[in-house]
Amino acid sequence: MGAYKYMQELNRKKQSDVYRFLLRIRYDRWNCLPASSALSELIALTRCWEYRQLNVIHRAHRPSRPEKARRLGFKSKQGYVIYRIRVRRGGRKRPVHKGIVYGKPTHQGVTKLKYKRSLKTTAEERVGRRCGNLRVLNSYWINEDQIYKYYEVILVDPSHKTIRRDARINWICAPVHKRREARALTSVGKKNRGIGKGHRYRRSPRKATWKRRNTLSLKRYR
Repeated sequence: MGAYKYMQELNRKKQSDVYRFLLRIRYDRWNCLPASSALSELIALTRCWEYRQLNVIHRAHRPSRPEKARRLGFKSKQGYVIYRIRVRRGGRKRPVHKGIVYGKPTHQGVTKLKYKRSLKTTAEERVGRRCGNLRVLNSYWINEDQIYKYYEVILVDPSHKTIRRDARINWICAPVHKRREARALTSVGKKNRGIGKGHRYRRSPRKATWKRRNTLSLKRYR
């Protein structure tokens, strides 16, 4: 297995001692030493504490989880940007003055209300609103504490020549993909909309199955 495969397996066991230790401790950014002497050069600084001291939305110089970012479409080249954001955890309180809802009793609940979409969609929308000239490609979880959840959002510059000339990603340059995160067209947005769920997606028609098995399909990149 390659290095990314080991990192992927490690991220799947988030309750393990190794992963919980890695979430708390980070290496010195400027003095990256070999593993033999790394323990003596570790900075005793929790990663969540570091994120809390930064702005709510700030640009990251590199992804915290490179294997996850690459699986979601990130490339370490010009035109790709990583932004980190924190979102307050918990349910959605009804925004009414003094907790008074002027209406029918069935609508008078203020607390214990749940937002229909996940916090990750909220993170994507806020980053997309901040970076209006970029397009949101995807996002992933990086950390959480008792108050916040932290995400990293992958954005693409549609006006950069490197992106416009790349046949694998220049589809996002089309005007139809503006503010795609606000219209729930990203991966987590489709998940919250229920796309790909339910009894309608569990079976395929007999004709479609026959056609798929008897058609030669050659991918563009193979």
